[in-house]
Amino acid sequence: MTAAVTVRFFASLREDLGREELELAAGSVADLLEVLRAELGAGMSAIEQENVRIAVNQDLVDDLNQPLRAGDEVAFLPPVTGG
Repeated sequence: MTAAVTVRFFASLREDLGREELELAAGSVADLLEVLRAELGAGMSAIEQENVRIAVNQDLVDDLNQPLRAGDEVAFLPPVTGG
């Protein structure tokens, strides 16, 4: 079952992709990644970097099989750099 979710891109990811937010449908985080591959094409490489983190409703997730529900917010967070 798929659910309509809001996908947000932060900081350098937003700049790399040229967009801040998308509305997509997916049943899990893994499903969402497949939908994003179709939507973003080559731009997907920006969010497939090893150190990009994924948060669902502001909680970091490691399990890509985590189910998504209608209204969830999925955020892609680039690595934090500092000086």
